[in-house]
Parts: sequence; C-alpha cells; structure tokens
Amino acid sequence: MKEQLAQIIRDLNLKGWSPATSTNYSFKDDQGQLWVSKSGRDKAYFEAEDFMTITDEGKGMGAYETVKPSDETLIHIKIYALFPETKVVLHSHAEGPVVLSMLESEQVAFQGFEVQKGFKGQTSHEDQIQIPIIENAQDMILFQSWMEERKNEFQHYCFIIKGHGTYAWGNSLFEAKRHLETLDYLCSCKLALKKIK
Repeated sequence: MKEQLAQIIRDLNLKGWSPATSTNYSFKDDQGQLWVSKSGRDKAYFEAEDFMTITDEGKGMGAYETVKPSDETLIHIKIYALFPETKVVLHSHAEGPVVLSMLESEQVAFQGFEVQKGFKGQTSHEDQIQIPIIENAQDMILFQSWMEERKNEFQHYCFIIKGHGTYAWGNSLFEAKRHLETLDYLCSCKLALKKIK
C-alpha cells in the first residue's frame, strides 16, 4: 500500500493539486494501524518512507514518536472513526473545488453529469447529489465536532473545506482516488457553467 499510495500522491501533485508542501494522506493497514503522511513533505518527491504510524490521538508512535505528522491528522482520524470501513483518505488542494466552495454556502449540488456515477452507489446522472462544504478552521477539535454534526451529509465519501480543499475516502486506494477525481471533475464542470451564465 505504501508504494502505491506514494505513487498516486506524486501523480496528484503533477496535476497541481499539492502546491508547496500542502495536502495530506493516510491509510489503514491490514492490522488496523493508521499511517499518515509526515508534515512538510514535498509531494513531488513523496516516497513510501514519508508515511508514519500514529496513535488514536494523532501523535507519532513507535519509531515515529518524535516525528511530526500532518497538521490535519485529526481530520483523518475522524473519518476513520465515522466510517470504520474506510481504508484510504486523500486530501487535495485542487483549484476547482476551492474556488467553487467560495461561491457556494453549506453544500454544492450536482445533477445531470454522467461522472456523478463515479461516486460509490450512484447509478444515475439524473439524481441530484449534494456535497457538503464545511467552514475552514485551524482548531482541529472544533473541526472534528463539525464533522460529527454533519456525518449524515457525507453520502458520497467526500466533502469540501471552504477556501481550503477536499477530502475523499474509500474502502480501497482505487475507490478513494475515484471519489477524489469525481469531485474535482464535477466542480470544474460547475465552474465552467457559471462562467457561461
């Protein structure tokens, strides 16, 4: 898993989704141990060794006890707690969702797009789907409480943080990546339509 996810992180960086040293990623191994990306790593050069094990409180553990994990580790931990079947969590700073989140309020709606079916469980482009937008916060405990309050809105394995970026997850690396790319594509389409109107 480490090598595969590291490659995807480098690929996402090539799309421009990880400016500077931003974004963070995690996975749950076969023993149920959480691994998260270390803080401050340039995603263009991200390697398998740039993951670290963490405690349930988001601190480094074992050989990584003195290593700093991503600042947003508690967001990852909350996703795994809310959705225990989750195996991978991906975070992106792609431009489309960030900009669109500044134009919308508490959610963004999509309808009529074929790629909506990229979300697990979606079988028709005719359905209207809602993706939650959560206010940005530096206080991760506060942010976790907002996630708890809005859990029932996380129907499509993703959400947007206003002016910040997206989180997407899945029961496999492939599924998490599909959810992340689906959300990015839909946001880009919505923004393009807004320009036409």
